[in-house]
Amino acid sequence: MISWLPGVATSACEVTNVSRFGFWLVIDDREYFVPFTDYPGFRDATMSQIYAIERIAPDQICWPALDVDIDLKALEHSETFPLVFS
Repeated sequence: MISWLPGVATSACEVTNVSRFGFWLVIDDREYFVPFTDYPGFRDATMSQIYAIERIAPDQICWPALDVDIDLKALEHSETFPLVFS
């Protein structure tokens, strides 16, 4: 019997909770809060759309169905990214 090596590890990237104010992401063992006031593109999204997250680069995540991308630097240092994203 041949044992196969596991595939390439992927970085953890998931939505863990949604509230009426926003949602929480866990990415690489760090937790982020995404408020709907700062990211209104998620306000009218369905739960399945919010949970359908993809990591497209080490510091970039996206929601293809919503056409929304977020740079992790914007979540880590929101004071340097004062614009509201849509």
